[in-house]
Amino acid sequence: MQKITPFLWFDTEAEEAMNFYVSVFKNAKAGKVTRYGDSGPGPAGKVMTASFELNGVPFTALNGGPQFKFNEAISFVVHCQDQAEVDELWEKLSEGGEQRPCAWLKDKFGISWQIVPTVMIEMLSEPDPAKSKRVMEAMLQMTKIDIATLKRAMKASPLPA
Repeated sequence: MQKITPFLWFDTEAEEAMNFYVSVFKNAKAGKVTRYGDSGPGPAGKVMTASFELNGVPFTALNGGPQFKFNEAISFVVHCQDQAEVDELWEKLSEGGEQRPCAWLKDKFGISWQIVPTVMIEMLSEPDPAKSKRVMEAMLQMTKIDIATLKRAMKASPLPA
């Protein structure tokens, strides 16, 4: 059993969120749904929690009411192997949400995600500071990351001084 599980507080959308995320990620599965009983605190029979797994990581979603909202202080980073995976996750997760700069998006529930190609991390770690700087400058101009543009930036000749 994993010792730390992300626990997401929703108003009333826990089961809907579980079903959405399980439909977005290829390596995902829905888990147990628990319901409030007569003792509450939610209405008897309504979903209290929904558990699910995304790429081997367990999550729990709670219908806790409207007191708390998601913000960018917490996000989930998804490391992608290629542009096709970036494109697919970006489109599915941002539908009904917001596309933000530098690989960030908010999904329709307000949860922040970073859709990051692993090759971008490698390019930003390039030992040649001029190359990594060009990659960073290119990335800062993007919303969804375009690997081909980053590769062109890395190979570009530096401008004469």
